Parts: sequence; C-alpha cells; structure tokens
Amino acid sequence: MSIDAARLADIHARAITPAWTEAALRDLLAQPGVWAEVEPDGFILMRRAGDEAEVLTLAVLPEARRRGRGLALMQAALATCRTRGVSDVFLEVAADNTAARALYQGLGMIESGRRRGYYARSEGPAVDALILTRNLGGTLP
Repeated sequence: MSIDAARLADIHARAITPAWTEAALRDLLAQPGVWAEVEPDGFILMRRAGDEAEVLTLAVLPEARRRGRGLALMQAALATCRTRGVSDVFLEVAADNTAARALYQGLGMIESGRRRGYYARSEGPAVDALILTRNLGGTLP
C-alpha cells in the first residue's frame, strides 16, 4: 500500500507544532522498519528495530480529538507490533501533554525515563520529555 506523505504532512501540520514536512515523512517511510497506521483524520508512525518499536509520532486532527481516534491508532500499531515480533514499545511525550499521557497510561505504558528540557517552547521554558514504555507480553487494553 502506498502512503500519501503529503496527506500525512497536512495532518501533522494541523495537529502538531512544529510539524514535520512532506519530505521528512517520505524519507522516514522509506527507512527499513518504519510503517504507518493511517486513518482519514490521523496517523501513527512507528519504527521497529529488533524486538523493540518506537512511536515516532501520533497525529490526530484537532476536530477529531476526544473521539477515540488516538486510542484506535495506538491499538492498531500495538497489534501490528505483535505480529512483527516486537516485545517492547517506547515513545517520548511532553510532560505537559496531559491528554496524551492519559492515553498512553490507559494503554499500560509506564514512565521509564526523562529527558530534561527536551521540548523547546516559544512561550516559557523547555519542557521535559517523558520516556514511556510498554511490554507487549500481556493483552492489550
């Protein structure tokens, strides 16, 4: 299946600041082990290396949020991880992103580290990135 990097860039630009460009997304998708789960109003980009996978980005259009889209994309990505032999999934999330943190906590992800001052903010000080992990040994919530 061919993935439309321009469409992903449009979604990303409307959902996340700073946004990734079409070229950056196309380059990522061309890398070994990278795949996307895509819906009309959002996508998740994943990268597998050995038995681990990283959530590179999860973007849902603002008008589609709080309707379970992020959860559905995460569940699809975790299911794909299992079929690809992934045992552990990790991601980074801004410490001040309470909605995303609640989503990931509901999926059983736990804090395993912190990168101090990782996310620059145009207003105010940089924000820590929390490193969250999930072992896929159990059942998906």
